[in-house]
Order: sequence, then C-alpha cells, then structure tokens
Amino acid sequence: MSRRRILIVGGVAAGASCAARARRLDESAEIVVFEKGPHVSFANCGLPYHVGDVIRDEKSLLLVTPERFKQRFDIDVRVHNEVVEIDAAKRTLRVRHVQTGHEYDEPFDALVLAPGAKPLRPDVPGVDLPGVFTLRTVPDTRRLREWIDGRRARRAVVVGAGFAGLEVADNLVKRGLAVQVVERDEQVLPPLDAEMARPVEKHLRESGVGLVLGQALARIEQRGEALVVVTSTGAELEADLVILGLGVRPETSLAERAGVALGPLGGIRVDTHMRTNVPGIWAAGDAVEDTCFITGRPRLMPLAGPANRQGRIAADDVCGRPAEFRGVQGTVVCGLFGLTVAATGVSEKWLAGSDDVEVVFLHPNNHVAYYPGAEPIHLKLVFSRKDGRVLGAQAVGKRDVEKRIDVIAMGIQLGAKVFDLEQAELCYAPQFGAAKDPVNLAGMIAGNVLRGDVAMARWADVGRADVTLLDVRERDEVARGAVPGSVNIPLSELRQRLGELSAERELWVYCQSGKRSYDAVRALLQRGFVVRNLPGGYESYMHQV
Repeated sequence: MSRRRILIVGGVAAGASCAARARRLDESAEIVVFEKGPHVSFANCGLPYHVGDVIRDEKSLLLVTPERFKQRFDIDVRVHNEVVEIDAAKRTLRVRHVQTGHEYDEPFDALVLAPGAKPLRPDVPGVDLPGVFTLRTVPDTRRLREWIDGRRARRAVVVGAGFAGLEVADNLVKRGLAVQVVERDEQVLPPLDAEMARPVEKHLRESGVGLVLGQALARIEQRGEALVVVTSTGAELEADLVILGLGVRPETSLAERAGVALGPLGGIRVDTHMRTNVPGIWAAGDAVEDTCFITGRPRLMPLAGPANRQGRIAADDVCGRPAEFRGVQGTVVCGLFGLTVAATGVSEKWLAGSDDVEVVFLHPNNHVAYYPGAEPIHLKLVFSRKDGRVLGAQAVGKRDVEKRIDVIAMGIQLGAKVFDLEQAELCYAPQFGAAKDPVNLAGMIAGNVLRGDVAMARWADVGRADVTLLDVRERDEVARGAVPGSVNIPLSELRQRLGELSAERELWVYCQSGKRSYDAVRALLQRGFVVRNLPGGYESYMHQV
C-alpha cells in the first residue's frame, strides 16, 4: 500500500514544528518539507544578537539540519527547493530547485502551507541600493556582518522603531556603531500605548540612540561613499548602512494562486483547526491571519510562539487528532540596553472607541525596597469596567518585568478578572518580590475602582477640566517637580488642613506613584468631598509629557 503523503511548504517555525509533530503521530506517513532557503528550523529571533556578536557562531542559530530531520524523524527536508505552483484539484505541487532551475511535480494527500512572511520594503527610491538591508534570514545576517566589517561601518540608520528594529539598533550599538532610528509614528514601539513608550524613549536616548519620531522614510540616496536617509520632513541622516525594520507581510502569493482565501488583513484565512477553505490544505505561522483571543477581531501576529503552536495543531488535525487554536493575545518581550519591555493582550489604543475599558497605572519595585538592588516596574493594566475581565498589560523596567507579564498572560488565557489578580498566590522572598506582588497590586487597584472605592481621573484631561489638582506629596518631593497649577497639602497634614479645600469643587489627587493619593481619596470621600485619583501619580504624569 502507498504511504500517505504529507507535504509542508516552509521549514522554519511552523513548518518544522508541524513536520516533527506529524511524525510523532503517524510513523507510516511520508513527510516532505520544502524550503526555498538554505536552512530550516533556524533561530530567526536570534539574528539581531548575531549581528551584535552576542551570539558569535552562526552555527548556533541553526537548530536542526536536514540531515538531523532525516536521522531522527525520517523526514525528507529539501532546502533550496521552492514550491512555485499548487494544483489543488489534482493535489500536486510544482517544485523548482533554486540552484539548478530543475522543476518537478509532487503529489500530496495533505498539504500544510507555512511560507512565513516577507520583510516590508516601502515603495520609495533607494531601498535597493547597496548597503540597505532587511534582517529575516541567516544569509541576511551574514551579508550585514560582512558589510559592517568590510566597510568598517561606524554609522547606521534603522528605519522602524518596532520590537525588531530596536533590537537591531541595540546590537548595532554593541558593535560600536552610532545609530539613529526613524519612525513614522510619534512614539517608539507603536503597539504600546504612548505613555508606556515614553520611559523606553528616554532610556534609548540616554543609551546614545538618536530618535527621529513622527517622520516617515521618503527616500535613500547614495552620496559618495555614504547613504543618506531623507525623511518626510526633509531631514537628512548620513549612514554607512541602513536597516529596514518596518515589519513583515504574510507571504500569500502561492496560496492565492491556488484559490486559498485570505482574510481582511491579508493573511491566509484559517479556521481553529488551521484548515483553509480548500479541502486538503492547511496553513500555519506568520502567513496566516490570526484571531485575537480577547476581542475576536482579525490580527496579524508574526511571533514564534503562536507559529510553533499553530504548526503543531495543523499536524494534529492532519493526523486526525482533535485540536483547536484558541487565538493570539500578543505576548511579547524585548530587551533594550538593559531595559525590559513586555506586553500581553490588547492595549488601550487597540480598544479605542469601546465603552468597556478601564486602566490603572502603578510603579512598584521588582522586589521589596529594603533588599539591595530594587528597581521600579512601570505597569499598566487594561481591564473591562463592566465585569473586571483582564484585557491586557504592558510593563517596562530593568528587572523581572517579563515574569509579571507572563503571570497576567496566563490569567488572560484562563479568563481571569482583576479580582483573581488580587488573590493570586505568587512566589515571595525579599530578593524575588514582595508579599503584595506587582501583579497583586495591579489587581487591588483595579478592584478598588470596580468596587467604587475610588474614581479615576485621566492625565490627558488635566488642564481641560475645571477642578482643583491636589498634590499630597511631601514638600521636598514637590520641590523636584510638580504638575503646574496644583495645590500641595502633604498627606501627613491633610486631615488638619481640610479647611483649605472647598467641598463644592471637585478634587483630582496625585502623589508620586498613586498609593498615598489613594489614601487621601478615601479620607476625603468619607468627609463629603467629590474626589478622583490620578493613576500612577507624578511618575505617570512624567510619561504623559
């Protein structure tokens, strides 16, 4: 009897995971992986760190070779073989050997498309000049390193301030280059809410990175030995090399020609089993259009974690085992010059226009203050004001940021509400956390809002609302900076100085981080004042301006 043939297009995250999983479930199947590049299962996320010599040996990025796939799994991995056509009716692939041009046909019983995504190259003059790079594959990295070494490059411009672009900037600085980053948005890391990007921008500038925000790439020019990046405002930035870090677009051309449907955002449309609209064809990884786990809306999320899980689920379904992909929630982390930035779920800006969104800010230490080495974590929690369901979180800090976001990410997957964060029992010892962990504190603050113990004002409304701003910090703190127009009555003196406040005028209260102002709000509410707390205190105010 002929063996069932499972063919997989693309051999990196989703494709490699799918192939290995399929073999574990079906020892009798013939499994073939086609990869047009020279490598399979390479560490795409490690590429910037090879540029920066953090990962010195290129071979460290090659996780599994075709020979290893054959030896361990009896899987036929064919690198330098590009699938150029799919005949869905006949269930055959047309394959071209990239180096020889030879073409041949391969029949399939099940086909999994995992072609990944391609870097965005804007349609502007100069993007194809020598010295302009994208960073998506191991050969891309090799060419970039050779250019830096061969030209003794000292200046670089990175176009795009997303997670990938900033990781490249960090590693170029490690190589001794002066780096400027151009971003068309008014902030770095556009997926974050603006106020959470502010401490990142400050840290980048302090680390020597030049930021050119609110300006798009207009063109790149060759002037002598130098490249000149010209922005939409006419600014000119000279460089020895340019990195395009503008993100990626799903690679869908092969699927489209085969009649595979796309979603509204341009990715391959799949159901929860990773099936396409064409019988016998599945898809997984960066090429597919995801569904947001929180909102149910379409979302493109080219991340290694979801890609690996999707490849595994596609294999399960191909092999007849029930499995469904629950959707993506966008859990990400990035290290930049010793700073950690992490997020999960949806941001406030993603939910713009919704009437069911509330947020709180807090700035706790990563562990108790009395133990040496405590560092602040700037944390924002997004949740439903109707039922308290946790919708998302963003955090920035130097230590232990990602473990807090991981806890919240798991909570989101389990449908947690802020009251669950309050009650979460987490590890505690002085060097690791606090008896009230930042995750607990976020839940407590949000729970206080939902129970009606405190009403929140918004920093964005300061200056527009006819209210009294009350600063309850001590005088020495106020001397180092305060919100213009605010009245200072320290919390330690508040009960004795209530006569200085009008019960007829609404009060908006702040302190340094939000804790003392909450205490003040509770005292004032019980004395008949109309009062709101400004979340996150003066620390959050400084991230707004």
